[in-house]
Amino acid sequence: FQQLNPDNSAYNVFGALRLEGNLNIELLEKVFTEIVSRHESLRTTFTTNSEGLPIQVISPSQTFKISIIDLKDIPNERELEKLATTEAQVPFDLTKPLLRITLLKLEETDYALLIKMHHIISDRWSLGIFVREMKLLYEAFLNKQNSGGKPLFELPIQYADWAVWQQQYLQGKVLQVQTDYWKKQLKNLPVLKLPTDRPRPAIATYKGVKQPFELSKTLSDALKTLSLKEEITLFTLLLTVFKVLLYKYTNQNDIVVGTDIANRNRVETEGLIGFLINTLVLRSDLFGNPTFSELLSQVRKVTFEAYEHQDLSFDKLVDILKPERNLSEMVPLFQAKFDLQLAQVEPVELSNLTVSPLDFDNGTVKFELRFNLLETDTGLTGLVEYNTDIFDSNTITRMVEHYRNLLEKIVANPQQRLSELQLLTESEQHQLLEEWNKTKVDYPLLCIHELFEAQVEKTPNAIAVVFEDQRLTYRELNAKANQLAYHLRSLGVKPEVLVGICI
Repeated sequence: FQQLNPDNSAYNVFGALRLEGNLNIELLEKVFTEIVSRHESLRTTFTTNSEGLPIQVISPSQTFKISIIDLKDIPNERELEKLATTEAQVPFDLTKPLLRITLLKLEETDYALLIKMHHIISDRWSLGIFVREMKLLYEAFLNKQNSGGKPLFELPIQYADWAVWQQQYLQGKVLQVQTDYWKKQLKNLPVLKLPTDRPRPAIATYKGVKQPFELSKTLSDALKTLSLKEEITLFTLLLTVFKVLLYKYTNQNDIVVGTDIANRNRVETEGLIGFLINTLVLRSDLFGNPTFSELLSQVRKVTFEAYEHQDLSFDKLVDILKPERNLSEMVPLFQAKFDLQLAQVEPVELSNLTVSPLDFDNGTVKFELRFNLLETDTGLTGLVEYNTDIFDSNTITRMVEHYRNLLEKIVANPQQRLSELQLLTESEQHQLLEEWNKTKVDYPLLCIHELFEAQVEKTPNAIAVVFEDQRLTYRELNAKANQLAYHLRSLGVKPEVLVGICI
């Protein structure tokens, strides 16, 4: 992807923290030096060998220096946001270091820490590891502890070890079983035809925004209760409702959705920073107007089977299936994505510092449409990431409301058939059935030809009808109509006599 789109920042993993208090910058550099030394992936760059194949190049450990920008003379929040956004949008060169850390000095005791990695060396789980180790090491160094013992254990493997293990494992019968399953499951994949506000551009630009939403604590708790009752995971329940939403929007029975899986099913990978995440393609058949509970069982089966065959990486799957590629597509195989985040980034607490997250958007997305939910103490929250080339904000807001409405209806009665599940909210139903149906008006009791003659009297020279390069005014059309009427009467046409018309 990066070779095809070298100026694109869609796969930049970006985070920012506000640090208020007595920050020890020298200590912070020591922390990052230790983290980069621990994880080879953070010292990894990518190049191609003589045969044009990509290879990892791991640099030796060295002292990590933070780039510091002094903004004390311009303590402006807008300037801070501008600088952070600009930094998030700067693309990486894969042959050069893929971790950048910038410290913006706003005041003597006020800083903004910007952390950016390329997705090729990191994922969301990795970001959580990075933040946790930063917190533990900062406290340890501040208290003069030795990082060689507590608080951090020695990593049993490195990312390159995992990559080699994966290649060795995916051979012979294992590879054949995985390949056979996905070939059968994803044969003749349909294209999801979502109604968009604009046609897709000929070449995808990856422009996009993230729109937040929340589900109430009451609804969130009801969804958890239903998932326990149906003996399925909360993810499976939320995914199934998302598929119903897409079915309602497209009227397609064959619904395909992508989703991420942590792919850390070995204890050795739990504390490893690297790109271990994999994308699964989940396909469901909504034909025959099943009940929601019946569809739920089907999605559970498909999801479980996908987990059993999760070791085949998405890029390998694309290579095997060889789908017809289109430059207007953002990713192959699917158009919509759904995730429920389980790997949460811990809140950072550092001695003598008040730490708070900063939310900056680099204005890019990786998918046309992605619902990304997160479970919190106050209920489920979500981000809808969408491509602004094809969707407007109002459309996404309406889509979220429809998703919320489906969730509420399903919680109330999961035995409803798909055709019975109402997509529209109460206000939309009122608008459709009441407001837009207020058609009662005062209307003259005249026949249609009398109404037309009245319009002729009112605007005789206005254009009444156009066909290619011919135009007739109301006066001309009326004259021709009368001429034809007299002709028909002369042929014996009277009331109730049928006349054939050729148009």
